[in-house]
Amino acid sequence: MTSFIAIGLFTGFIYSLVALGYTLVYGILRLINFAHSEIFMCGAFGGYFYLRVFVNYQTPPSGAASVFWIGTGILVSGAIGGIMAIVLERFAYRPLRRRNAPPLTYLISAIGASYFLIYFVGKEFGYYQVALPQPYTNGPAFTVFGAEITTYNVIVMIAAVALLVFLDVTINHTKLGRGIRAVAQDTQMASLMGVNIDRTIATTFFLGGVLGGAAGFLFALSTGVSSTMGFVPALYAFTAAVLGGIGNIRGAMLGGLVLGIVQTVPIFWLQQIWYTEPIAFAVLIMLLIFRPTGLLGERLGRTA
Repeated sequence: MTSFIAIGLFTGFIYSLVALGYTLVYGILRLINFAHSEIFMCGAFGGYFYLRVFVNYQTPPSGAASVFWIGTGILVSGAIGGIMAIVLERFAYRPLRRRNAPPLTYLISAIGASYFLIYFVGKEFGYYQVALPQPYTNGPAFTVFGAEITTYNVIVMIAAVALLVFLDVTINHTKLGRGIRAVAQDTQMASLMGVNIDRTIATTFFLGGVLGGAAGFLFALSTGVSSTMGFVPALYAFTAAVLGGIGNIRGAMLGGLVLGIVQTVPIFWLQQIWYTEPIAFAVLIMLLIFRPTGLLGERLGRTA
């Protein structure tokens, strides 16, 4: 049982990172960025090409070298994800926002951008899954209550917790975060108070893209990269964002962890992986029936 809980937690950390991209954009623009799955994918490809250039396939590094390559890989992937998110906001969303386009137009634009990126990356780099050069030597690191924790699990946990704490502090305790929350609450009033709306929205997309790109890299360390790799993790991450309370930073974090556990633990009893998706979405539906706003509500920057 403890092994399945551990797997669920580590999977949930990935979901939480991606879910924050959805919840940040929704909190400030009240729209769902359905192209976020491809930001996840682009970040993974950024990390792949970075490691392919610098890391040897045959002899994975260890010790301080592993920490360096993993850390820089996360930074590179996060930067690629952030840049792609800014490009997406600039060309797919901002022109529509300036023309006061209806919400459905944003959705169509996001879907179009998503398919463009899938097929562009597939055409340029192939549609088949490719493994990343491993920047670390994997294996059992230690055991907790009978659950074997691998090096990969430790990497995911440390990186995800650091990124989640960084975002929470940024949103709730910095001038930038106050600007983002002000725009989310009342765009016109924030503009009158001197907040640069375009810059704040672009920064919000960038932050979400950084987390999504970093999550793509962490995910790809285990699964490899492909042009379609973002769809399923992003679907679960979107579910996690709704579960925690879409638009709520800490709700997205909690929703990802809860969904990861709910998705994984039933395998212990059922011994069948095929039931995980119906059970996960059944739990989501039941929770939303009794708590439509999610676990922690729908307010950007809410802390309780």
